[in-house]
Parts: sequence; C-alpha cells; structure tokens
Amino acid sequence: MSFRKVVRQSKFRHVFGQPVKTEQCYDDIRVSRVTWDSTFCAVNPSFVAIIVEASGGGAFLVLPLHKTGRIDKSYPTVCGHTGPVLDIDWCPHNDHVIASGSEDCTVMVWQIPENGLSQPLTEPVVVLEGHSKRVGIVTWHPTARNVLLSAGCDNVVLIWNVGTAEELYRLEGLHPDLIYSVSWSRDGSRFCTACKDKSVRVIDPRRGTVVAEKERAHEGARPMRAIFLADGKIFTTGFSRMSERQLALWDLENLEEPMGLQELDSSNGALLPFYDPDTNVVYVCGKGDSSIRYFEITEEPPYIHFLNTFTSKEPQRGMGWMPKRGLDVSKCEIARFYKLHERKCEPIIMTVPRK
Repeated sequence: MSFRKVVRQSKFRHVFGQPVKTEQCYDDIRVSRVTWDSTFCAVNPSFVAIIVEASGGGAFLVLPLHKTGRIDKSYPTVCGHTGPVLDIDWCPHNDHVIASGSEDCTVMVWQIPENGLSQPLTEPVVVLEGHSKRVGIVTWHPTARNVLLSAGCDNVVLIWNVGTAEELYRLEGLHPDLIYSVSWSRDGSRFCTACKDKSVRVIDPRRGTVVAEKERAHEGARPMRAIFLADGKIFTTGFSRMSERQLALWDLENLEEPMGLQELDSSNGALLPFYDPDTNVVYVCGKGDSSIRYFEITEEPPYIHFLNTFTSKEPQRGMGWMPKRGLDVSKCEIARFYKLHERKCEPIIMTVPRK
C-alpha cells in the first residue's frame, strides 16, 4: 500500500489560526445577551459592527477596524430600534451601508459616516415595515445592488428594494414554522432556508416556489443551519436524534441521502457555518464552544474532510467573518474571524504556511 493513499493531498492541511495581540482586540464591549442564534457581529474591510446590550431599545456598535484597544462606555452607537437588535449585515456593494433586523418587527438600513460615528446614529436611511413579528434574519443579495432579504418569526420571507423601500416579493405559506437561517446561492438566483420543521428548502424567489425540499435533514429538535456552496451543493449543520451535532452535504439533484454526514460531539450550542468559495473550506463555529473546526469540501468521497481545529481558552458568544477583500494576502491570510467574548472582540487570523 503506497503512502499516498493514507494521507490525502491538501493545500490546507496545515492552516493554523492565531489570535492577535491583546492591544489589537476591541475591549470593554457589552455584547448582547439576546438568546437568538445569530452571529451578533458583522465585519467588512472598513468597519466591525457588534450588537451590544442597550437599555430601552436595541443598539449596535460600529467601530472602524483600526480603533482597537479599550472602547469608551460613552462611544456612540446606532440606536434607532425600539426593541433588541437580532441580526445585522453589511451591504456587499457599499462598505458604509448596514442593515439591521430587530424585535420591533422592522428592518432598518443605515448609512455610516466615512470615519465612523462621532455621535449616536438614530435616523436610518430607510425603514422597511412588513413583518408582523420580530425580524431575526437580514441578508443582502450577493450580486444585485439594493436588494435585501429579511425573514421574521411570522414565518414570512420578504425581499425588498431598499432604494424605493418597497416589497419586491413576499413569500408566505412556504414555511410552517420558525426560519432558522437563510443563505443566497452564489449568483443570487435562489436561496436555501433551514426551518424548525427540520426541512431544508431551496426557493426560487421570482416564482415564489420551493424548487427542492429535504424533510428531516437532521433528526434533532435543536436549531440547524444551511448554506449554499459555490457549486450549488448545500452544507447543513444540525443535531441528530441523540442530540449529537452533525454536518451534512447535500446534492440538489438527489436529496434522498446526504453525500457526506459527520457527527462531531454532543455539545448543545448551535453550529454557525462560514464558507469560503475560493478555497472550498467550511469553518464551523459552535456557540459557547471555544473552538473553530474547519473542513475542506472536495469532489471525491467522503466529500467532507476534517482539516484541523483552532482552540482557545474562552467560549465564543458570536462570530464575525471578514470578506475576502479585507484580508492581508501578503501574509498568506485566507480567513479572519472576529470572535466575541463576554466583554471583548478578538480577531483570529487563519493563515496557510508557505514551504
């Protein structure tokens, strides 16, 4: 038996994570205590936004990336919502525009000034009202400008034209229960959702129809998430019937059986998957874990290959993920996470060592 069969060839087998020095962290931030399974953090090449505790209403901090160190208690926040903020997302086409969904049933879109905030921001550029219950998910369209998707606890998915503040599509009746996650496909023609009824659905928003559906993708009752990969396959995280955490990879042509299924451990935090389409690596961060696991998705079985785990001492409350254009490629950086602790945000840099 040749040695090559034992060790799979991979460029990313030695990827390692490294937290930055203490003075490059963002300290003294009161991270939100809402029990909603969102990432609580959104990052782009200019700013990092973090949902924080706020008395009376909801707020989030927007810090320029270079403003590290201790953050003053009186630092201005974005505070226009009347209920806690549940999800935030930066616009991929404009680094100064961010959307937020909140318990007050509204979605607001904000314009952040060039150098960050100098006073509290209370006036959104546009308020989108259409949900009858709290809005737990907001996500921008990857390719079309000013198109925003929001999903609420009323089990309705709305797609907005932000420029005119009107509903483009209203998708009702497709989800019988709470929507846990929404992910656009790479070209934005479809999106997939994970729902509390344990089904993963692929939806064509223009027709308003379910193109494909997998019932009981994960048997467990705890929250699951689904994301689109670059080649149109779907990667899901969830729980087995014995409450063990699972990862699965699905081919839309044949949803009977998963292409790959792995069990991780029996911890109870929801798993948040982050996908890098350029390297085909999926990073999985569990809420309340102190580790980030990463897997490579390949064409040959078993399709999901475990690469390594980055572990640190403290558990994470949430996680932000820097888009590719904000990375320092001269240092072989392939991913950067912004890990939220109880009182601070710590960047973690993933690099591929050169020979």
